[in-house]
Amino acid sequence: MKFLHLGDLHLGKTLGDFDLIPDQKYILESILEIIKKESADAVLIAGDVYDRSVPSEAATELLDDFLSSLASNKIKTYMISGNHDSDDRLNFGSRLFESNDIFISSKFDGHMHKYVCEGNGEKVNVFLLPFVKASQVKHFYEDEKIETYDDAVRAIIKHTDIDEKECNILVAHQFVAGKSEDPHLAGSEGVGTQSVGLVEKIGYDCFDIFDYVALGHIHSPQKIYRETIRYSGSPLKYSLSEVNDDKSVPVITVMNKEVEVKKVPLRPKRDLRHIKGKMEVLLDKKNISDTDDLIYATLTDEETISDVMGIFQQVYPNTVKIDYDNSHSRQVEQVDISDIAGNKSFSELISEFYRLMYGCEISEEELAIMKTAAREVGIADETD
Repeated sequence: MKFLHLGDLHLGKTLGDFDLIPDQKYILESILEIIKKESADAVLIAGDVYDRSVPSEAATELLDDFLSSLASNKIKTYMISGNHDSDDRLNFGSRLFESNDIFISSKFDGHMHKYVCEGNGEKVNVFLLPFVKASQVKHFYEDEKIETYDDAVRAIIKHTDIDEKECNILVAHQFVAGKSEDPHLAGSEGVGTQSVGLVEKIGYDCFDIFDYVALGHIHSPQKIYRETIRYSGSPLKYSLSEVNDDKSVPVITVMNKEVEVKKVPLRPKRDLRHIKGKMEVLLDKKNISDTDDLIYATLTDEETISDVMGIFQQVYPNTVKIDYDNSHSRQVEQVDISDIAGNKSFSELISEFYRLMYGCEISEEELAIMKTAAREVGIADETD
């Protein structure tokens, strides 16, 4: 029996001002081709199906098309919610979906739901665990000491009837760490997790009872300790930290409780690339390639170039962002702004910050713009 493991689709995501729906449609069509070529029996979708809790109409249509294609091809689908998803929206119509072998677990209700997947003489139990926090789980297991995410997941597994003699797959959306190191972080999830500390981390050994663990939450594809505890990673590059990732989709073959993992490469409609150097060199004809790609550019020119985005987009129309790496930017990184705190007005704080950043005084016009913006968001009043 074969399973395809997906996660972190983030349907509806944008990159800067660029809509990624066409790219996501392309990659989902590519995944459908992989499913056909591999003769997969089922798909595991490990959360963050949408990029935001209120998805766009285009995002919901894209998911509908994808699930409809799976159902029409008799592919079973097992899907959970991630921290980006709305429980209610992802769960809408779930009972109707089950009649088409689409099984959704979007909100933990005190039980980890099990579905039996049978085919080609194999029987596999698929357990669905949507994204949970310790505070949510405490409510259901009052006699358990639950302070961390690890405590919460261990309590859930403890209270779930799992037959170790059978083949068991878990689909989860959590931050799972190895013995001595954390997973390679990429994308928005990595930044958020780093700032939380130990409370979010879940030890991989908590999943010893499962033959395969299909994880979502981290965008870089990778195993955690053993080959069969794995992040599929996002199907597309969604941030600068992912530019060097080789995106792939794991194909899981199960035979008599033996699990084999094969990674099938994914090729995007448009790649996300980071280019760095002097603008004259980067835009030299001999160095220009794949002009439809999404581009992050870092310029090493010492002088600030006027209308640099307009110039770049004449060559690379899908330029997402441009920044500088030069003596001034490195100097700014070393600036200690702690000395400008204290009992000062908004105008004084902004003026001193500007002086530290740029080595000159802020103009009256620039200060007026900053004051107006600050009043609109409520961090300054008319007296400033």
